[in-house]
Amino acid sequence: MTNDLVSIVMPTYNSAQYIGQAIESVQKQSYTNWELLIVDDGSTDNTKTVAQSFAEEDSRIHYLYQTNAGAAVARNKALQMAEGRYIAFLDSDDIWLPLKLEHQLRFMQANDYAFTYTKFHRVDIDLRPLPIVVSGPNHISKLGMYAFCWPSCPTVIYDVQRIGLIQIEPIRKHNDYAMWLKIIDKADCYLLDEDLFAYRKHEGSLSSVSYASLITYHYKLWREVMQYSVFGALFWTGINIVCGIYKKIKYVKTV
Repeated sequence: MTNDLVSIVMPTYNSAQYIGQAIESVQKQSYTNWELLIVDDGSTDNTKTVAQSFAEEDSRIHYLYQTNAGAAVARNKALQMAEGRYIAFLDSDDIWLPLKLEHQLRFMQANDYAFTYTKFHRVDIDLRPLPIVVSGPNHISKLGMYAFCWPSCPTVIYDVQRIGLIQIEPIRKHNDYAMWLKIIDKADCYLLDEDLFAYRKHEGSLSSVSYASLITYHYKLWREVMQYSVFGALFWTGINIVCGIYKKIKYVKTV
């Protein structure tokens, strides 16, 4: 493990249209001690060509192709390759702001935090800002994380030295939430109250998934991954729904 190196996990699938901008947002970071681990989950478009061209020019970028098995499996492969003390996540269609790593690491080190996330804003498909900023609780305990998946995956950094290597459950949806539920057993999560990430909203994004599907995914997480009883899975799914409504009221702001 390399001290203070940040290993950035980027699963990708058919993202040739966007991945170049995502990679460039990593290259523009003011904090330069990072490695970018791109795992291609069987793309059939030009993603491989775009990603490999960056990897050939920047030794910090590593590209791996796998047969399609889902984002969770892709993230796990990247996590197994990681050599950094810190793990960060970035989806291949989203964008970090240039000070993201520098400010978040400083926040973690100054406060001795092992698990943190940040605010973010939404942009359209062409990266034009939308008037929406999303935040969350300043401090998330184990009970708080069970209540709802507050952190958006690309806002999170965790300290492997303190937490250990965490593998994601091989489920198609909510695999990031399953990971937070493992990490929260070892460290509480804290919000850096800065907007450092741009979430691109488009047809393939999570926000386009129906509410019925989201409820099903939540139930499967609690029933199949967390192995709760039917009653327990229904209970936590209900809590997730209520807290999801609360989040929209409390933490999703129009600016």
